[in-house]
Amino acid sequence: MNSDLDLLAQACAQWRWRGQGRPPFADSPKPGQVSVWDFPRPPELVRDTREIVVCWGARELARTRGAWAVRETAHPPTFYLPLADVQRAFLSPAGGTSFCEWKGPARYWDLVDGARCLPQVAWTYPQPLAGAEPLADCVAFYAHELECTVDGKNVLAQAGGFYGGWITPDLAGPFKGAPGSGAW
Repeated sequence: MNSDLDLLAQACAQWRWRGQGRPPFADSPKPGQVSVWDFPRPPELVRDTREIVVCWGARELARTRGAWAVRETAHPPTFYLPLADVQRAFLSPAGGTSFCEWKGPARYWDLVDGARCLPQVAWTYPQPLAGAEPLADCVAFYAHELECTVDGKNVLAQAGGFYGGWITPDLAGPFKGAPGSGAW
């Protein structure tokens, strides 16, 4: 039976893009932009001190200047906000789990406010793998049905039902998650 390290090595061997060079279809960054194709694979965790705000309608759920950004080739960053900066009373455990080869086992959360509910709109890594320890006390939000800003600029949600990246104006793509991007 293969070890987890063998399986990870097999997965890594299939990657074509690893942040060491941009593919010919990558957008050229404009002044003030960075290319997601320059992000590394495996991903890096970077402290982001820009103000990040997450709202559900008129309800502010989170505000922080202490997020962690997970940056991976072809992906817009996924922001992990310290639980201390989140209105945790609106988080309710949700069913389902997943496993990230870099971060470990994920736990999902619903947002609940009275009769309103957004299922599985947030996730955590309560016991992250080595290298992802800073995420242990953080939560990430899918931006599809929330109003999320980074330094006052609205974000767009990364395409696809699984990826949780936030597209901001300072990024050049294209971004994984769109149709036809599965092999990126």
